Amino acid sequence: MENQKNVLGGSLEPCCYEPKTGYYRDGFCNTDSTDMGSHTVCAVLTDEFLSYSKAMGNDLSTPRPEFNFPGLKAGDKWCLCAPRWLEAYIDGMAPYVILESCNEKCLKYIRLEDLESKRFEDQI
Repeated sequence: MENQKNVLGGSLEPCCYEPKTGYYRDGFCNTDSTDMGSHTVCAVLTDEFLSYSKAMGNDLSTPRPEFNFPGLKAGDKWCLCAPRWLEAYIDGMAPYVILESCNEKCLKYIRLEDLESKRFEDQI
């Protein structure tokens, strides 16, 4: 896999190793043409977003060991599908993001200004 860039134009930084996230479960929001969901947005999950996602038909809280999925909780970092993050953003439910760990390929779906408005580092 080629070196992928983040939305700021730098090297893509890891999103999370515990739980191990990413389409490839390598800790990065790496992607390629087989990633139909574009798991490219490194988000810091909240209870509100997890409830929203479950209500929208994507339960991220329940462990699914058969898919190597641990189940997530508030505070976990996770590579979300770009279209799902955008949907949550439009509905006022998007979690904060770590820009250095968001793959530039998410910009196909999401404006950089929208990601910047939810920058996690600005909330510390």
